Amino acid sequence: MAKTDMYNHTRVTEFVLTGFKTLPEKQYLLFGVFFAIYLVTMAGNILIVSVVLSNPYLHKPMYFFLGYLAFLETCYTSTILPRILASFISDYHGISFKGCFIQFYCFSFLAATESYLLSAMSYDRYVAICKPLYYATLMNNKLCVQLSLASWIIGIVASMFTTFLLSQLNYCGPNEIDHFFCDYAPLLMLSCSDTQEAEVVMTVLGSACTMPPLVFTLASYGCIITTILRIPSNSGRSKAFSTCSSHLIVVSIFYGTLIIVYILPKSEELRALNKVFSVFYTILTPMINPFIYSLRNREFKEALRKAMSKLVAYSRVHRIQLQCTMTHM
Repeated sequence: MAKTDMYNHTRVTEFVLTGFKTLPEKQYLLFGVFFAIYLVTMAGNILIVSVVLSNPYLHKPMYFFLGYLAFLETCYTSTILPRILASFISDYHGISFKGCFIQFYCFSFLAATESYLLSAMSYDRYVAICKPLYYATLMNNKLCVQLSLASWIIGIVASMFTTFLLSQLNYCGPNEIDHFFCDYAPLLMLSCSDTQEAEVVMTVLGSACTMPPLVFTLASYGCIITTILRIPSNSGRSKAFSTCSSHLIVVSIFYGTLIIVYILPKSEELRALNKVFSVFYTILTPMINPFIYSLRNREFKEALRKAMSKLVAYSRVHRIQLQCTMTHM
């Protein structure tokens, strides 16, 4: 549809998210699947944050970043999934104009922040494996805080620009977004303004939030793999490769789908697959990260076991005290 002048139409005050509306017979099945994913994601990430905060032994740079990532994933998932779940069990698929841009801002800022956080985590692993003698000196508390703050600042600033540009465009109808959340490409397609400038800015900012951290992450893991190859023990090499390969798979899925959705030129085939690719970095990656980065880690599992033992012991003592109280009543 050609762009038309906004004054010939009524300004849009609400958008309709039609992402999964095309599968009416599978709404309850999809609700069950996505609800299970949401529960696993929240439980896994909240568990990581709780264990890292409660165990002084895990107050190290590696676990600082893991806890930070888990907190980020909790916020990230909660920005999108609750709205999707609500649409599955109701006939209402609308979202207000302001609500749509608030969701887009929160999602884009958290995605950009995670992108740079993953590169900071790869640097931490690079120093730990390739420069172990300098690890305590280089990865001090000050640097960890600086890296985490830098990732937040980059995400906030980049998202402010993109959200402001999108919100200043004219939306005169139609108002149906062919997606399961408010994303920039579907919103641009609905605008009746000239979107060429906005598209250029979006591509530049998308590249700035994706390509530098991706290149840095791949370079870090390249150095890590080179160092691992020098390990004389076969068991040591296989164990290190297992950890690195798991991390690289998650990183590849996250960055790869972001690049496909936000940076590559949009052909008709890619536009049709955008929803599928978006599921990977918005829903599946936050669910997988706790298992890959933390729950497979021996130190973390030991800390988790101790935390569960303390919880069980506390519950047992509390139950005994309660029984004694009831007996004396």
